[in-house]
Amino acid sequence: MKITSEQEMLNFGKDFANRQDPLSIIELIGDVGAGKTTFVRGLAKGLGIKENITSPSFTISKTYVLPNGKTLTHYDFYRLNDPGIMQGDLTESFQNPNNITVIEWADSVENLLPKNRTRISIKYNDDDSREVTVL
Repeated sequence: MKITSEQEMLNFGKDFANRQDPLSIIELIGDVGAGKTTFVRGLAKGLGIKENITSPSFTISKTYVLPNGKTLTHYDFYRLNDPGIMQGDLTESFQNPNNITVIEWADSVENLLPKNRTRISIKYNDDDSREVTVL
């Protein structure tokens, strides 16, 4: 799918929210600036979250409460070479049936990720569009 604007990426995330099961794990693949956090903003909006969604690059994770009491946990492992203490937190997030987990830059935790996750690849094109593939 070709996405040509930030608004289209937000809408894709918002629409994607309607397709998720209560126990959802989403891995986002893409370079810096590809639109991963923009997708999460749209996803959060589609889930009813009113808070401003920002990248957790420096905090590693942020958790948001949905109107129904469930949660969305957004991880960004860009600066994390070794999962270390985050292993337990991530595993707990996966096992919580009331949580949706979104992970950016999952290379360092690849061995912890369950096979039943959704992978979304976002490739930045030379024309400033994005090619989005759901794997």
